[in-house]
Amino acid sequence: MSARPAAPEESSARSGIPLGSILGVPVTLAWSWFIIAAFVVFAFGPDVARALPGIGYGAYGVALAYAVLLLLSVLVHELAHAWLAKAYGWPGARIVLTLWGGHTQFGSFHATPGRSLAVALAGPAANFIIAGLGLLVQTLLAPGGVAGLLLNILVLANFLVAVFNILPGLPLDGGRLVESLVWRVTGSQERGTIAAGWAGRIIAVGLVVAFIGWPLYRFGTVDFSLGIVGLLVAGFLFVGANASMRDARMRLRLPKLAAGALATPAVGLRADASVADVVERGRGLAAGTEFLLVGAGGQPEAVIDPPSFASVPRELHGTTAAASVARALAPGAVVREDAAGQPLIQYLASLKGSEYAVVDLAGRVTGLLRQETVVRAITGR
Repeated sequence: MSARPAAPEESSARSGIPLGSILGVPVTLAWSWFIIAAFVVFAFGPDVARALPGIGYGAYGVALAYAVLLLLSVLVHELAHAWLAKAYGWPGARIVLTLWGGHTQFGSFHATPGRSLAVALAGPAANFIIAGLGLLVQTLLAPGGVAGLLLNILVLANFLVAVFNILPGLPLDGGRLVESLVWRVTGSQERGTIAAGWAGRIIAVGLVVAFIGWPLYRFGTVDFSLGIVGLLVAGFLFVGANASMRDARMRLRLPKLAAGALATPAVGLRADASVADVVERGRGLAAGTEFLLVGAGGQPEAVIDPPSFASVPRELHGTTAAASVARALAPGAVVREDAAGQPLIQYLASLKGSEYAVVDLAGRVTGLLRQETVVRAITGR
């Protein structure tokens, strides 16, 4: 139940069931939601039967209504995120309701600590309001039977969704409080995210202790259902915290990425050069230097392929065109050596191919940048 950058659109058949748009916010019900719905029906159906003797198999219909009310509570939670974000001008809001509740995705946007926190806390606030209104109805009308049970679950579900989400650790909404505080102090959202991720890890471990460790220590046994739920929720939090931290560390590395620093040294030769010209130009250069062929307009066009180059017999060097032992660069695969950070990554993402000629301010070839090198630098692997 969190806000995060939007993922590429998937087909409806793969991502879930499109439920349409609510005030301009597209909503998708993921197929995984039916897993939690089935769990709720079979776990709570017997409880409903005991609470309402004589209802028979209708108890499972009421339990299904439980699942739907929980879904609606999560939907309201995510809509609160989306609507406040839209008020701040954040683009591309899209809600996906999943096994774990849901999340709201956005396109690229510029946030501040205060706005990020406000959008995060809008979800729990909406659930607290619904729980409060439900309590008011209970006090004024005191409904019984099925209506009373459903009203109770509506209040309880919204209260639990709100309380759970304000826990101060990512990927929960309350993690944005930790993130925003550290962000405001350090000026770095990424460092705030890492701190909130650590808090999320601690909460995950705490849940395992609370649901499994403490009952074992105190009573020597663990309720099977609660233990499974505790492990699943703790696992969800731990994995989500790790993902947030990994993304933040990646963003911290971005400003340090520069095309010139990441590139393998290279020199340029005319596109009509021969293999002998390449051999002559390579005398005295450091091992591993790449050779790029440059067209008449000064645009790098191809890269000499070392295995193909080495296969040319010495006596044929003078008559073999270097272009015949080169692999073509994708059109426009050229980047300046001073390009760096997020603009560099966005620019490379717009290019085809996996190799890019690096040039200086005068347009002279100085290096060859490979996609795999950039990926390793971003991921730290």
